[in-house]
Amino acid sequence: MSQPLHIDFVSDVACPWCAVGLASLERALQNLQGQVAFEMEFQPFELNPQMGPQGQDASEHLTQKYGSTPEQQAQSRAGIADRGAAVGFQFRKEGRGRVWNTFDAHRLLVWAGEQGAQQQRDLKMALLEAYHGEGRSPADHAVLAEVAASVGLDGNAAKEVLASDRYADEVRKREAHFQGLGIHAVPSVIVNGRHLIQGGQPPEVFEQALRQLATGQ
Repeated sequence: MSQPLHIDFVSDVACPWCAVGLASLERALQNLQGQVAFEMEFQPFELNPQMGPQGQDASEHLTQKYGSTPEQQAQSRAGIADRGAAVGFQFRKEGRGRVWNTFDAHRLLVWAGEQGAQQQRDLKMALLEAYHGEGRSPADHAVLAEVAASVGLDGNAAKEVLASDRYADEVRKREAHFQGLGIHAVPSVIVNGRHLIQGGQPPEVFEQALRQLATGQ
């Protein structure tokens, strides 16, 4: 087997394409099992760092940010849902409902990473499913702690993290680092700190790129 690849998955829980991208990347890694060794770490990126605690209606937010109409948003939502279904991720038919601040979710993910890579991965996917699949708020501390407990993490410890300001500086430091590398859109997959794969690519694109990077071809 080739040398292990270090994969930084830079993303936001609020990003639907990040859900597609992660499910797609994981499918590619399953296809490469036994051929490519890897370690993956989830890195923070906030699409809406100035979002207040009350959140904002998703349709209103998208209209203000991109100028899109409700009809265009519905069409885009259907396209993303189709892409998600192709890689096993189920989006909520009605959409997200509201857009929320995700800073505390990122703090919790850093904490989960200290428990182990698998724990961080499981929490990341569970948070994406809770928000995009069920319309639950990733800004709600009760939701965050419940989701953490659902993947085997200590729910009470999660509550303690959320009630404090722990990992806030670490999240900001990581965000600044990756923005300094020129990351301004997500998902961004960075392999071995220097090779960028941008966007929610299909599994075959991830698979081909990772195989080439692992073998040096």
